[in-house]
Amino acid sequence: MSNETWIADSYAKINLGLHVLERLSTGYHHIETGFCFVDWRDRFEVKQAPEMKLELSDEEIPTDGSNLINKAVAALDRYVGLKHNYLIRVEKRIPTGAGLGGGSSNAALTLRMLNKIEQMGLSDDELIDLSRDLGADVPFFIKGETGIGKGIGHEIEQLDIQPHLPILVCFPNESSNTKEAYKYCQPDPDPDFDLKKTLTETPVDEWRYTLFNDLEQAVFPQVHVSGNLKDQMYEFGAIYASMTGSGSAVFGIFEQDFVATDAYKRLLDLDFPCSLTKPGFEPDYGIYRKG
Repeated sequence: MSNETWIADSYAKINLGLHVLERLSTGYHHIETGFCFVDWRDRFEVKQAPEMKLELSDEEIPTDGSNLINKAVAALDRYVGLKHNYLIRVEKRIPTGAGLGGGSSNAALTLRMLNKIEQMGLSDDELIDLSRDLGADVPFFIKGETGIGKGIGHEIEQLDIQPHLPILVCFPNESSNTKEAYKYCQPDPDPDFDLKKTLTETPVDEWRYTLFNDLEQAVFPQVHVSGNLKDQMYEFGAIYASMTGSGSAVFGIFEQDFVATDAYKRLLDLDFPCSLTKPGFEPDYGIYRKG
């Protein structure tokens, strides 16, 4: 049994706009949304073990078959076959139920790490194919490139839409239910503003009037603090603020670093978990041997 330990980071995302276009009979929805990264991350350590085991720093998160990490392991074993068992330890920092894609990011990194450790040689597209049942955001995290997600989120048009401005993300200490958010959202097949044109041609300080997350209308009445945080972001000097995904986390984009840093400190003082991302952030997608 190898004693090697492998480490890597699993990053969060935010949604730049989210249009819910159509409700499907399958329970999924046709959407379009901009995906970009923020510097909020979980840390993975993986090594061979006598049996497959998952350990999380957050004891409130299940480690049974419902966890997307275990589902990713099972999918890889089912379609390719694993040679060894592994102990997967995760230092959880990304809040759950926040719309930051933590579970999907964890699943994607699990596939990427085991693919590398066992030298399977699977391409990103092959990993995406076997991850179809894991979650709509998983392909974005496998590719590791910003872009616009379409369909149920699986189809990614790669575009450089990572804001070159500081991004402050805040979790309101209250989770949002994704199924409920989509259930009470009213789909609109013909949005007033073109998402791609907004993200690539419209200045960020005009996004407030052209870039919308359709799920806010369903979530804010249930998670009042999320709506309050969006207002707070503007009061603290953000030029654009929005809920990410199906919530409950809210982010603000700022023109100046010192204004974003001040807002970050003020929200921390209010006991809200936060993350501050530097302009033009690029995640480290490397998988490394420890030591």
